[in-house]
Amino acid sequence: MAHSAHASHHGTRHPDVPTTAPKPLPVLGLGRGLAALMAVAAGLSAAGNYFAQPLLDVIEADLHIGVTAAGLIVTAAQGGYALGLILLVPLGDVLERRRLAVGLFGLTALFLLLTAAAPSGPLLIAGTALTALTSVGAQVVVPFAAALAAPAARGRIVGVVMSGVLLGGLVGRLASGALSELGGWRTAYWMNALLMASMAVLLHRNLPRLPRAGAAIPMPYGGLLRSTLSLLREEPLLRMRSAVAAFSMASYSVQLTALTFLLTRPPFGWNAAAIGLFGLLGVIGVVGMNVAARLGDRGRVQLVSGVSAALLTLSWPLLLAGESSPLWLAVGVISLNVAQQAGLNSSQYVIYALRPEARNRINSGFMTLFFLGGAAGAALASVVWSRAGWTGICVLGGSLAAGSLVLWVWERVRVRTR
Repeated sequence: MAHSAHASHHGTRHPDVPTTAPKPLPVLGLGRGLAALMAVAAGLSAAGNYFAQPLLDVIEADLHIGVTAAGLIVTAAQGGYALGLILLVPLGDVLERRRLAVGLFGLTALFLLLTAAAPSGPLLIAGTALTALTSVGAQVVVPFAAALAAPAARGRIVGVVMSGVLLGGLVGRLASGALSELGGWRTAYWMNALLMASMAVLLHRNLPRLPRAGAAIPMPYGGLLRSTLSLLREEPLLRMRSAVAAFSMASYSVQLTALTFLLTRPPFGWNAAAIGLFGLLGVIGVVGMNVAARLGDRGRVQLVSGVSAALLTLSWPLLLAGESSPLWLAVGVISLNVAQQAGLNSSQYVIYALRPEARNRINSGFMTLFFLGGAAGAALASVVWSRAGWTGICVLGGSLAAGSLVLWVWERVRVRTR
């Protein structure tokens, strides 16, 4: 199926940024204003998936549901997003992309309203799952931005939009807690529904129409999904970069999961508000992502990839020293965030250059494996913390980070020996 969607491509490839046989899509250009709009839209879309995390106790008491049911709200958000990555994002290669993005943002606004009005736990879980399913509109906007950007600025533009996704997750947690103090836990959902509806209108008015990437060769939906899997099989760089990103995200997720456990016990003993503020150090990762993007646009994408994987690995000894030192802990968290975001941007730079006509399917496969890595890291962190504490967490996180470095070195060796 995948071969019917694109021309056969053989021959020599550039070792860093592969070229493709299909005729490239037209480059329409992307100004700062539109890039900023897409970044804000992507951030708002991502934010809704994180609202429930600091509100589980409040929701549990208000809807009279048990702890297990409350926990299913977070699970529903993760599962719905994973399904959206697999089932909806590939549609960007066969549907008109502005219409798809606007439609997903509009549906997310509708499902946020349903979630906000949910009178019971099951309906809240269902609304959360549906909201997460369509919130992958953010992952349609990212390759859309890559298609609009001039080749010399593609890394920077993708970095700007992905920064919106990162900030959306961080700000979403804080905003939901603050808004719940003002008007209850439903307030964040009501407000985000209004903002998402507004974004749907703004995107409809400002996004240009692009020709459908697969318009020349219609593809049934089942074939489209099979084509996404075929791309992972046919493109070695896509497989390798997905594995590098999955290991990196797993390492990052280990820190994200276990950090709260560490900060609530001595010598820290911090409350939820203090932990939330400490988590804002992750915003510095945006700086790393944008520096990486500019270096990638200057042809240093492989340097960024290698340095990021090495820095990710070296961050864990710093975090180990931070078990009893807030200063070293902060340095380790900053280092880890910068490395993770820079590495992600460099991998996206590489994969988006593979097949322009299949960017949404490429993004679907890549991000699915990326988030599966994060889920695996979180699950492993819970087990290791209970058995080996912070030392075990640092060994686990460092090993996963080292795995991403080894995979990157392996990729470079394979490219040079072809």
